[in-house]
Amino acid sequence: MKNYSYILGISIIASSLFSCGNGNGKADGYGNFEATEIMISAENIGKLMQFDINEGDMLEKDQFIGYIDTIPLALKREQLEVSKAIISSKSKGVLSQINVLNAKLKTANTNKTRTENLIKGNAGTQKQLDDIQGEIDVIKNQIKSVEIQNAPVVNELKSIDVQLKQIDDQIQKSKIINPVNGTVLTKYAEPDEITSYGKPLYKIADLSTMQLRVYVSETQLANVKIGQEVTVKIDDADAMKSYKGKVSWIASEAEFTPKIIQTKEERVALVYAVKVDVANDGSLKIGMPAELWINNSNTNNH
Repeated sequence: MKNYSYILGISIIASSLFSCGNGNGKADGYGNFEATEIMISAENIGKLMQFDINEGDMLEKDQFIGYIDTIPLALKREQLEVSKAIISSKSKGVLSQINVLNAKLKTANTNKTRTENLIKGNAGTQKQLDDIQGEIDVIKNQIKSVEIQNAPVVNELKSIDVQLKQIDDQIQKSKIINPVNGTVLTKYAEPDEITSYGKPLYKIADLSTMQLRVYVSETQLANVKIGQEVTVKIDDADAMKSYKGKVSWIASEAEFTPKIIQTKEERVALVYAVKVDVANDGSLKIGMPAELWINNSNTNNH
């Protein structure tokens, strides 16, 4: 009887310890917080004239951050404009000649239409129409000849226009414009440094909503659905701090549990990765460990 009472007492204590949560006092998943980090790199070569950011700064989308020296590009653009003006002045005589021939061609076509109408009314002859057609053919050949002579100049002007567009694009890319809302995580460059195309300038991430990547077993997978609301817990002083989360992604294939998760025995099991979006109140950091509790009954304090 004494032994029975002892065993009964132990059973009552064990039952009270594991009565809350999922029945075993453990979370349904463990993982770490992450965020989508974006590396912002230079899109041009030159001296970093202005670069007004610091690590921890909150930046807005399309915010002007600074610029790379554009003086060499501006000088090159000016040189191309001068070359274009010189070439255009040389070709003005030829271009005006083409304009005169086009005017003659227009008049000849008008005369052709008038003669065709006269022939329909028996007031004109076929010879008159043939003479006008011959004149039209001569004018067209003259225009073609002038255009062939002028082709190198026209092509050169087109080439300069393309180069001007390229320089304008480079000048625009010399401006450093922040592409997304977020917090500066790391700064890689300083004003007055010489930067190059593709060189990292800073890394940014939107920390307003963090993603908790956790791993759940195949048996738990049936209880997890995209859009489902769950509870996320982190260590906070003497107790656990809870957050509301929403499942945003579930892996389609199983994988071995990462080494950072639980014991060696649990690491050999196949699990599914799950991402949970959690609104950040400022306490959540990249890499911070957290627990996932799937059922509402799991939100009770232990």
